[in-house]
Parts: sequence; structure tokens; C-alpha cells
Amino acid sequence: MAFSPKILYEPMRHSLLARGKRVCPILCIAACELVGGNESTAMPAACAVEMIHTMSLIHDDLPCMDNDDMRRGKPSNHKVYGENVALLAGDALIAFAFEHIASATNGVPPDKIVRVITELAKASGPEGVSAGQVLDIISTGASDISLGELELIHVLKSTKLIEASLVIGAILGGGSDEDVEQLKKFGKCMGLLYQVVDDILDITQSSEELGKTAGKDVMTGKTTYPKLMGLEKSREFAEELNTEAKEHLSHFDPEKAAPLISLVNFCVYRHK
Repeated sequence: MAFSPKILYEPMRHSLLARGKRVCPILCIAACELVGGNESTAMPAACAVEMIHTMSLIHDDLPCMDNDDMRRGKPSNHKVYGENVALLAGDALIAFAFEHIASATNGVPPDKIVRVITELAKASGPEGVSAGQVLDIISTGASDISLGELELIHVLKSTKLIEASLVIGAILGGGSDEDVEQLKKFGKCMGLLYQVVDDILDITQSSEELGKTAGKDVMTGKTTYPKLMGLEKSREFAEELNTEAKEHLSHFDPEKAAPLISLVNFCVYRHK
């Protein structure tokens, strides 16, 4: 049997190239263009944030985490390649994400590339996705999770990467510190909005509609917004976040902000 380091490429591609919403890379490119940059400048970083997001999904589905058999309408990575290879495919995507930013970003000063790499590392490390996953694990099954604690879990697990996608795009596009700050606030609202809607869909849609196992949060004893607030209050909260997110875009030219406004509307009214 012939061995090659490329043996990991297939499981990496299985999850990375599966159908998905690509919200993070779209946000990265949209933020870059919003502040006057070009899509081509942000493309390597946009691909990198999708690699980090995909890694989090691969690891999230593992039996030692959420133990889910479906992701993006197809079998989870570990169901196809085994737990050990899936874990390593996720690890490889992390490394490749940073390699791709460093090697493929053109026409950007080195100090900005360092800022971009730092933002992505913070969003995926012990102050971001990794920390959120830990809190999610230890809170599963607990009956005393507060609304504030639930928000912290989602800010770390999901929102930080959305914030980073926008901040990275703005940095690469030459945005000001004020631009970056407003987009970061917009990202927090959008990230929480996305999660609230995700929680709502988990109890109102089927597995076929979602492309992943429906009702999994209820089955595993996870605390969700509908569980704490009720379904209607959760929908009201989503609308409040929708309004607040758009307020943070009032700092920008309305025409240039239109793609981000459309993305917020998509998050509110999506069905999967």
C-alpha cells in the first residue's frame, strides 16, 4: 500500500467542500469591500475562516463531543473516515488556514497580515471557539444555566469567529479603527442572532430540512434560548438583535452596507 501525506486531503475536502452557507467567508469579503478593499485581497483569509469553521464542525460532531451523524446534508466526517482521521483532518485544517493566509495574501503589508493571523487565532483558541466548546460540554445536562451563561457559550463558540471574519475583512480592506469597531459590534449581534435562530429551527424543522439531526439539543439536554425564554420570546429576541445589528451598519454608506444587511435578513428568515 502506498502512503502519502496527502491521505488527509480527502477527509479535509469531505467537510470543507460540502454544501454550506459560507457565512463567515462571505462576511469577510463583504467587510473588505465595505471599507473600500477588493474581494481578491480578502479571498485567502475568507477561505481560512471557513477552514476554521469547518474544523469546529468536524470536532463538534465527534462522539466525544456532540456525537452527531449528519452535517451539511451528508454523513459526518468521523462516520466516513473514523474518529482518529476526522480529528486529524480538523487539526490539519487549522494549520492549513494559517498557512494559506500567510502564503496567498497578496499586496498587504506584513504587519496587517500579522494582525489578521492574530485575530483568527484568538477567535479559534482559548478565548474563542475552543473555550466555547468546553463550556458547551460542561453545561450539557445542567438545569441551572442562566441566560447570561448561555450567551457567553455562544459568544465564544460561534460569535467570536463571525466577529473575526468581519474584523479581518476590514483590516485587509484598509478600514479605520472605527470601521473595525462597528463591524465587531455588528458581528456580535449577528452571531447571537444566528444562534437564536439555530435554536428555534432545531425544534421547528425536520432533519431533512436542516441537513443535520433535528431536535438534538433537546435529546442531549442542552440549554437553548427557547428552553430558557420560550419560542415566541426567542423570536422576539431575534428581531431585537436584527434591529441592533443593522444600527451598527448606519456608520457606513447604505449602498455598500447592503450585502451585510441582506445577510442579516437571511439569518433571521432562513429555514435551515
